[in-house]
Amino acid sequence: MNTVKFIGMDVHKKTITIAIIDQGRKKQPRLYGAIANQAEALDKFCRKMVSTAARLHFVYEAGPCGYGIYRHLTQKGFDCTVAAPSMIPKKSGDRIKNDRRDAAMLARLHRAGELTAVYVPHAQDEAMRDLTRAREDAMMATRKAKQRLNAFLLRNGLTFAGRTKWSKAYFNWLSDIAMPYPAQQVALQEYIDTVHETLKRVNRLTDQIRQLVPAWRLAPVVSALQAARGVSLITAVTVLAELGDLSRFDNPSQLMAHLGLVPSEHSSGESIKKGSITKTGNGHARKALIEAAWAYRMQARVSCLLLKRQQGVPDQVCQIAWKAQLRLCARFRKLTARGKTKQKVVTAIARELSAFLWAMAKQLQPVV
Repeated sequence: MNTVKFIGMDVHKKTITIAIIDQGRKKQPRLYGAIANQAEALDKFCRKMVSTAARLHFVYEAGPCGYGIYRHLTQKGFDCTVAAPSMIPKKSGDRIKNDRRDAAMLARLHRAGELTAVYVPHAQDEAMRDLTRAREDAMMATRKAKQRLNAFLLRNGLTFAGRTKWSKAYFNWLSDIAMPYPAQQVALQEYIDTVHETLKRVNRLTDQIRQLVPAWRLAPVVSALQAARGVSLITAVTVLAELGDLSRFDNPSQLMAHLGLVPSEHSSGESIKKGSITKTGNGHARKALIEAAWAYRMQARVSCLLLKRQQGVPDQVCQIAWKAQLRLCARFRKLTARGKTKQKVVTAIARELSAFLWAMAKQLQPVV
């Protein structure tokens, strides 16, 4: 039995709509129907298909349901692909969309080899990614809480005379404020308590990241990346949790493109037009690298903190980190002198920083 079947799955929270197409250009997809989005129902379907085909190739779109189906099928020995939704070819004149058509389209395109597979992270990497994203959400909640408190103070004409906000002196000043009405005093206290709660949440999540990193399979790479200026523990963990082992990219250009840090282009013939960065790929890692790039606005030097982070790191990695400092600090000054805006300069630095981080990760043994 040499029959090969390509199986497209349109996955939802409760159901999976399935379409099947046989190998061969003239074969057309046929609808199997909908099954429950449960491991037992999927196993039952696989047993039925195994009796009719020698090889099965599954495919579904990446989405909010995660990679559970992929991991379940691959553990059973089946070939499964998670397709990138943004890279799926679509006809501009096709205005009808439903689960049946989506499943059939996936099966047909998978047979033709027209789908682009996304990188499915290691289960442990995905767990660390959930933790870093939880901290990122807590940071966002903290920023919102501070903005609401600032807006309340501004509405009531209250201005802090000190130098630094959110310091101990600032919170002492807040505690001494007496509002003219009880309702306003209650509102002020609630805003202050919200800021304290969000700050404590950020600290708790940061401590958990610090405690769990040593047991992570990418812990050696985390230590190596911290040898670079501007790459703190949180930045290194975020980049690796979002992207996985950087050595999986064949060259730094692939990594830059994956991060969406390369300029967009619309050229034809002799006309060459390049625009802003593409912003495709992983936005969490791109944001972390752009924040790290601000550290290169100062002159190149190895501070006490950076020297401490480089302890125990291979000499080759430290040499790459110093080479990155020399180049990126000089490039920051050069681009700024040419009149480029700080945002463009930082984006350019982040793009080159990702290449240096790739080179540092390549110096380590491959992570299995």
